[in-house]
Amino acid sequence: MSGLVYVLNGPNLNLLGKRQPHIYGHETLADVERDCRALGKELGLEIRFHQSNREYELIDWIHEARETAAGIVMNPAAFTHTSVAILDALNTFEGTVIEVHISNVHKREEFRHHSFVSKRADGVIAGFGTQGYLLGLRRVAKLLDEAKG
Repeated sequence: MSGLVYVLNGPNLNLLGKRQPHIYGHETLADVERDCRALGKELGLEIRFHQSNREYELIDWIHEARETAAGIVMNPAAFTHTSVAILDALNTFEGTVIEVHISNVHKREEFRHHSFVSKRADGVIAGFGTQGYLLGLRRVAKLLDEAKG
């Protein structure tokens, strides 16, 4: 299996650093991408980093990942709580799926406590800020190393 990992970001994450910084922090999505690529290089992972406000684009990237990727690290954002379609797409992916949330969704509004994505995710990281992405990449890399023996 390849060392390719898709890092997928859902709606409004293009506004990271500008939208509700008291919840999501001041780092931008470009900062997150830079950090993911740097860690990926260190861990021997190839990173494909995408963001979309459109559900179908995220689904298309999940379908694309089925053919080539070892893992998906995904912050589905608001689609976490609403998208059976993303869950169905993730259920077609055989690699590792790590769900990431910048904030601790369990300390927030009740509707944020439910995740369709968690029903497929191999792990969920919430409340660690943008470091959650890096933790997710480290987990995928560890599982790949263990699979190699």
